Amino acid sequence: YIMSSNFDEKSGTVDCKTVWGLWYQTAEEIVVEVQVPEGTRGKEVSVKISHNHVSCKLKDKVYFDGDLFEFVDTEESVWSLEDRKLVRILLAKAKKTNGTCWKSLFLDGSCAPDEWTFDQMQRKFTLEKYQVQNPGFDFSSASISGNYENGG
Repeated sequence: YIMSSNFDEKSGTVDCKTVWGLWYQTAEEIVVEVQVPEGTRGKEVSVKISHNHVSCKLKDKVYFDGDLFEFVDTEESVWSLEDRKLVRILLAKAKKTNGTCWKSLFLDGSCAPDEWTFDQMQRKFTLEKYQVQNPGFDFSSASISGNYENGG
């Protein structure tokens, strides 16, 4: 878990923009950021996470409610309201050791990145897996080419 945080700080993330905000992934987690009106209170937000489903609602407005691309670990998944204007949902991937690069946030293909963004996601994902497997090496200026789909 700490390694993925360090990886993010060094190399950034590849964001998939959506109508409600964005999402991005590391080898171990999916992070979803939902833009809500400024001044939103925590008790007005409803986020429900199950092993294969997530929903985010504010009062009567549904931002999303769908089956996830893959399973998540509900014990490790959390959400928070930041600065009363951003809901951040951290979904811990259930398959951490041999996890895959999610092609979409939802199983039905909604919130899928475009081809270029997904290619960049796969590159970052593969680079992160190499860094986790080889913690003594500095991969901050490395680039990936060749076969890097689903982690190389």
